[in-house]
Amino acid sequence: MLKSLAPATLFSLVLFGCTATPRRVVEALPAEPRTAVHIFDRQGNPTTWDFMRGDVSGAQVIVIGETHGHPLGLAAAACLFDDVLATEPDAALLLEFFERDEQIDIDDYLAGVTKEDEFKKAAGRTESNYPPGHRSMLESARARGRPVIAANAPRRYVRRTTADGYAEVISLGPRQQALFVVPDSLVEGKYRDDFFGMMSGHGDQAMPPDRVEKMYRSQQMWDATMADSVVSALREGNQPVVLVVGRFHADFDGGTIQLIRRAEPEVQIRTLSVVAKEGETIDPEDVGRADFVVYVGAAPED
Repeated sequence: MLKSLAPATLFSLVLFGCTATPRRVVEALPAEPRTAVHIFDRQGNPTTWDFMRGDVSGAQVIVIGETHGHPLGLAAAACLFDDVLATEPDAALLLEFFERDEQIDIDDYLAGVTKEDEFKKAAGRTESNYPPGHRSMLESARARGRPVIAANAPRRYVRRTTADGYAEVISLGPRQQALFVVPDSLVEGKYRDDFFGMMSGHGDQAMPPDRVEKMYRSQQMWDATMADSVVSALREGNQPVVLVVGRFHADFDGGTIQLIRRAEPEVQIRTLSVVAKEGETIDPEDVGRADFVVYVGAAPED
């Protein structure tokens, strides 16, 4: 699990690794993902795919917190998005895994200006960072003429944060600043505590507090940008807005969820957490992780 990894490795997975999937290549989506998963509600009770689908149907925002690179997890996310599109014609898809400066590449492909191979080349998509589940969601949106939004801040700007703040990035020009958002204030509480607990390390692997603070500010810049992308999509008339994101950002009402609510306090949000675990009963540590916790089995070996 994440807590057993070195802080530097955790940093790449939780922060910069959020925009990429593991290098393992998945050839195809698993069959029948709707029946292959185990689903639990916020109280930890077992429930069904149909109940989950019905419950999220009235939400303005649906946040799917995925385990990056898990083939069944990605397939389940793609199936849920298909189910949403079937009944919600004004839905929009937002992806953490595309950065705002790649929006033109997405738009060109959706509009038929480029073919898929040209789109993937322009956007730097490969088998490792554009797995079948993500492709399936994008293609479903394309088939129905729905927008696909690059939700995240480009890493080159996120890396300019410091332990003291965002002075370097907010001094940039307006076109650059349109590609990212910095939070008005940092999220405190469990989200911050969990982040610091994972990143700080112990003993010889302990990381200086100022280094962890810098990483947290970087994490929050991504949270703020994705929250802004969600809110902007809502205000443009898209509903529901479906955000697919690494689950740390959303679990237990994480940073992205809190910043969406900070901007739109009355917004109706439903969250899913796709967890790489087996079992027909939920682990106590997963109760309350999201409105729905979806167990998809252990991650395949590379």
